[in-house]
Amino acid sequence: MKFIHSNTEMTRIKIIRNHNLGSSFRTNWSTRFYYFPDLFNMSKPVLYSYFRSSCSWRVRIALLMKKIDFEYSAVHLIKDGGQQRSEEYSTLNPMQQVPTLVINGQPIAQSVAVLEYLEEAYPDPPLLPKDSLQRAKVREITETICSGIQPLQNLVVLQKIGDEKKNEWGQFWINKGFVALEQLLNKTAGKYCLGDEVTMADLCLVPQVGNAIRFNVDMSKFPLISKINEELSKLEAFKKAHPFAQPDCPEDLRQK
Repeated sequence: MKFIHSNTEMTRIKIIRNHNLGSSFRTNWSTRFYYFPDLFNMSKPVLYSYFRSSCSWRVRIALLMKKIDFEYSAVHLIKDGGQQRSEEYSTLNPMQQVPTLVINGQPIAQSVAVLEYLEEAYPDPPLLPKDSLQRAKVREITETICSGIQPLQNLVVLQKIGDEKKNEWGQFWINKGFVALEQLLNKTAGKYCLGDEVTMADLCLVPQVGNAIRFNVDMSKFPLISKINEELSKLEAFKKAHPFAQPDCPEDLRQK
């Protein structure tokens, strides 16, 4: 990751010789940060991720499903007061959240936006059906999880709630959301969330079940969600994307 500082709204760039490409970027120093792509690695995306982040987990699955070679850059959400709050990372993601995917030198934040981009830029294998109504159903399930459940037990919310009540809080909202989600899936599910093909909805379901397990939600109340999660967890991309398989996962949690 390279950052360039500038004291003007339009950055003045001086071209300097480089022994490989013949040029790179430099500007005057000041307090404003601008991100420029790594000229030696333009084609390889970089995923800024935290092993336990369910939002990052979704994107990891998509990258692996679509066989996109990427670099993993860990952003620890607790260490050093939260590395996502650093000045450098905030230039990539002003919301100070993970994930951020930097691709072709451009940062994309918000996991669903990243999933939509990957689906358009790398359409194989598809994660959205061709039929417009079926696509809407996938997005309905996706947003039920990503807008209606996960944000209510996100780290910043839990930090505001406090340690004493955070488990009760998370459990309540996941339970409430899963009641609705189970009903939705009863109308759409086959082997997976929508029929027998993996879709964007499945990429969001598995991480949310992971959150439910962390908050000790009684998953016996949600047999269909549990069944779909079990089937998806057998797939190679889902195994490799699991938090305990990530390079920043603590050793005591790491999958052996």
